[in-house]
Amino acid sequence: MPPRARTRPRRALVVVSRFNEAATRRLLDGAVTELHAAGFTEGTVDIVWVPGAFELPIGVHAGLATGRYRLAVALGVVIRGETPHFEFIAAEATRGLGETALRHGVPVGFGLLTCETLQQAVARAGGDAGNKGAEAAAAAIETAKALEGLATRATK
Repeated sequence: MPPRARTRPRRALVVVSRFNEAATRRLLDGAVTELHAAGFTEGTVDIVWVPGAFELPIGVHAGLATGRYRLAVALGVVIRGETPHFEFIAAEATRGLGETALRHGVPVGFGLLTCETLQQAVARAGGDAGNKGAEAAAAAIETAKALEGLATRATK
């Protein structure tokens, strides 16, 4: 059960996978730019690196458990290979991030790319297909505002 609605600090957590760092660094740049545009200053955005996409949920969970964050953004890239490993990692990371958001009642922007090639990932990390890191941050920001609006209405 998520915690009761309360005013959360104006801090953001960004958890980033080191695996496929050529793309995840670009996702991070997009997310941070979006957070800054929304008023999060450099001192209010905490960035945590984890080894891979599978570790994103525990990184986000540990951060949100502190109660310090208004929102989180998870960024990673999983590239299909010759084995079913891709499906397992993508599915478990997705499930874990969703469960973490619900458990803590805090929005988690979903910036986990699942691509066939590194080139596709780079295109979605600031290339021709936009920056999915920025989009994940924007979704978390918008959801945080919506939840705060619900909490305000509930107290009236």
